[in-house]
Amino acid sequence: MKIRYSFIIPVYNRPQEIKELLGSMLSLTHNKEYEIVIVEDGSTETSMEIVDQFKDQLNISYYQKQNTGPGDSRNYGMQKAKGNYFLILDSDVILPANYLSEVDAFLSANYVHCFGGPDDAHKDFSDLQKAISYSMTSYLTTGGIRGRQHTVGKFQPRSFNMGISREAFEASEGFGNIHPGEDPDLAIRLWKLGYDTALIPMAKVFHKRRITWDKFYMQVYKFGLVRPILNLWHPATAKITYWFPVAFIIYTLFSIILLLFGYWLWIGVWALYLILIAVGAALHTKSVYIGILSLMAVVVQFYGYGKGFLTSYYYIHLLKKKPEQKFKELFFLQE
Repeated sequence: MKIRYSFIIPVYNRPQEIKELLGSMLSLTHNKEYEIVIVEDGSTETSMEIVDQFKDQLNISYYQKQNTGPGDSRNYGMQKAKGNYFLILDSDVILPANYLSEVDAFLSANYVHCFGGPDDAHKDFSDLQKAISYSMTSYLTTGGIRGRQHTVGKFQPRSFNMGISREAFEASEGFGNIHPGEDPDLAIRLWKLGYDTALIPMAKVFHKRRITWDKFYMQVYKFGLVRPILNLWHPATAKITYWFPVAFIIYTLFSIILLLFGYWLWIGVWALYLILIAVGAALHTKSVYIGILSLMAVVVQFYGYGKGFLTSYYYIHLLKKKPEQKFKELFFLQE
């Protein structure tokens, strides 16, 4: 089967991101034809002028629609696309020149109906962006679930860097109306339909994450809210590791209490763990300052995710509240 690629990119009020992403796509070394489908998700600050700047150099289709969330906008883009394999990107990523070549080489040798790739920080990103990137991708924090492992059992692709065949999209009806969490939900539903997912380790993107500490906290808090909902919908996929941030919070509080009574060992283990993260980040980025920022990012990440997870678990699993009613902010009305 000849693979015809369509990039699907939803955007919401971020024209500068689209400019950087399209600029990086000019350098793609892959010589096969592909199309780019940009879906403006109800933006008040549109990307139309930016798209016009690239239309003579790239094969771009541009659509505007009312705001229904990124998942539904991706579905909209895939319905409009002409290709038979969709490459889904967030607007805040930048592509290395070899991205499409790596994807095509993998799928040509080991065709799979859905894949994901890792994200990383570009050398030109800010110190905070690099620190948060390390916190989100390190083995010591997330265990490789965002694409750091070269061998994983059931890999759950993330929609910042994800591919899905037209066949699998039509069979699954695409993304649901939850956000965040729409990408692991889709992956799990694909497994139930008999489709496999895979990691393409070399299909890396640079994930810019235009973010502040407050925005990062809210992002990971929502990630925590979503996971018990996904466990409710797909109980067979629930893992004890999802409780790790909660365990971190409890351990921290327990260690502080013991420290008040003169017991140093517990807080010492806690400190050693954070020191390992800081040293690892400093070595990885060649910056002591980014190492310190990474330590802070991990604390924010674990606290935010753990708090969100406990809140959602309490209402969804213990009080049996309906997710769509209790956490309305996580659900979009689809067209």
